[in-house]
Amino acid sequence: MVGMSVRYDEVLDPLRQAYDTRADWRDGLAKEPWKVEERQAFRDRLAPGARLLEVGAGTGQDSVFFQREGLAVVAADLSPVMVEHCRAKGLEAHVMDFLHLDFAAGSFDAVFAMNCLLHVPNRDLPAVLAAIRAVLRPGGHFFVGTYGAEESREGPIDGDQHVPPRFFSWRTDEQLLGFAAAARFDVVDFHPVDTGRGYRFQSLTLCRPAGD
Repeated sequence: MVGMSVRYDEVLDPLRQAYDTRADWRDGLAKEPWKVEERQAFRDRLAPGARLLEVGAGTGQDSVFFQREGLAVVAADLSPVMVEHCRAKGLEAHVMDFLHLDFAAGSFDAVFAMNCLLHVPNRDLPAVLAAIRAVLRPGGHFFVGTYGAEESREGPIDGDQHVPPRFFSWRTDEQLLGFAAAARFDVVDFHPVDTGRGYRFQSLTLCRPAGD
């Protein structure tokens, strides 16, 4: 287990290397049905033509879905190779990490983050949530999908096929909801998902208060 001394800027380079190397492989993965359902449920909350930012966009599979649904989509990922895949799919995509989202304040109606905030150490999650909140307009929706655990822990996982091994932060439901409340988001929906693979998925939809 890695303790609270780990910082986001320390895990960035290893994460970038890991995802650069495995980008082609990840691009060929089929989308699991439960992920498709979670994505569709979030889409159904959004107005036609909404401007959406996907952070941790990977190779752009979800961004392509949202773009085909008529949304104005911008993708961001820390991996240059992942971003190349996004651009090859016709997406506007940028190499950015969570703490360097170079967009105007309140410029998105929605933010989508599927299985990426689990790479942020707890020590820096408040700053990351604040950065995301800043680019989301008041009244805008924010989807956080991440793998959780019954006990909080941080560090690499056994058997990770990525090189170098990736950093993960596994949070309890109470812990994740606590971070969201501290970041001044309203909870629209929260529910766990049984993935069938031994992982417990936390589906959290948040809203930046309209009067903020």
